[in-house]
Amino acid sequence: MSAGQDHETVVPENSSPTGGDTAEEHTPEATVPLLEPREGVPEVVTTAAGVAEAAALLAAGHGPLAVDAERASGYRYSARAYLVQLRRDGAGTVLLDPIPTAADLAPLAAVINDLEWVLHSADQDLPGLAELGLHPAALYDTELAGRLAGFPRVGLAALVADTLGFELEKGHGAADWSTRPLPDTWLNYAALDVEILVELRNAMAEELERQHKTDWAAQEFEHIRLAGSPAPKPDRWRRTSKIHTIKDPRRLAIVRELWTTRDEIAANRDIAPGRILPDSAIIAAAEAQPATLSDLRALPVFGGPRQRRSSRVWLAAIERARSLPQSELPPMTPPLIGPPPVGRWARHHPEAAARLTAARAELGALSEEVSVPVENLVSPELVRRLCWDWDVSAGADVEAYIEDRLAAGGARPWQRALTAPRLAKALTPAS
Repeated sequence: MSAGQDHETVVPENSSPTGGDTAEEHTPEATVPLLEPREGVPEVVTTAAGVAEAAALLAAGHGPLAVDAERASGYRYSARAYLVQLRRDGAGTVLLDPIPTAADLAPLAAVINDLEWVLHSADQDLPGLAELGLHPAALYDTELAGRLAGFPRVGLAALVADTLGFELEKGHGAADWSTRPLPDTWLNYAALDVEILVELRNAMAEELERQHKTDWAAQEFEHIRLAGSPAPKPDRWRRTSKIHTIKDPRRLAIVRELWTTRDEIAANRDIAPGRILPDSAIIAAAEAQPATLSDLRALPVFGGPRQRRSSRVWLAAIERARSLPQSELPPMTPPLIGPPPVGRWARHHPEAAARLTAARAELGALSEEVSVPVENLVSPELVRRLCWDWDVSAGADVEAYIEDRLAAGGARPWQRALTAPRLAKALTPAS
């Protein structure tokens, strides 16, 4: 489906799975363990010649392309892919190491970028694949399909079990996929992740069609395909664990400087920040404000052999924060972007709090009716902003106002068609 294509939104007469039954009631009585790929585990592609062969193999297949990527979250700083799994009917499975082949992927991109890709939780893998020049022409996200279809469990293993009756191997999803060579058991696990992904796509497509939600899913998939990488959040250093224990701006500046120094080192070395220096050590240093190397090394973590080698780097960061003029110290609370935390609404803006309560109740009822989680019906942040910024003059068309606000906030046509009338009902003042 091309970007910008008009959508006709159809509201299902009965949107719960199987016409009133829940998806959970259709879980197979017993699952069959899926222990290894049907054609075995292929050799990992590590050369330009191997990429060309893989491209030719996939070009000879047919239908959509099952895609997965393994990262090294918790081990590496970047979100780059360290293994890419591809499978297409008539071609079999390809396991690609993108580290040695990153400059040689043009033949592969020429084949697969024109295909529909099937991924599970596509927003997790698309940015890393885009770094490799790999972009889908169309997208099917089985995790999101499960949400829209009302399944109570939407993890890959759960959906495969509930719809296809197979039990997927578990255990390596959180592994360090930057490890080389990759163990055979990990490769077996990786190949199984795409083994029946197309079959799952087809099962979810049938379920969504039966629930009259095919168009809803198409709009969501296209939105994800075109979304790109999310913008970095401001003041990420404020997410340091236990930062709430810091009670003055000078110590908060030390947290910021240590966090920033750690982040730069982690990015340069492509190592997860917590493996450079744990949050607990940053907080401890901010509380103690050590003035000498001896003082610093007396603190937990900093006295270890690895941190002792970096002691001067950490002390220099603390000194920079200590020497800041008062005017450059960070505020104890970050500047507000958008509405304040909901817990403050009742005291500072009771009318907005009442609107949000009414809106949430109406959306909760709608969620039950159509068997779609509230957060997938419309962005909760968008609803909060609507209720906080409410500015409707007497006699105005409330539903049209809501429709415009939702559209400006990126809500898709199917979401607006469902939620704007219900939000208008909840938010229209009683006459």
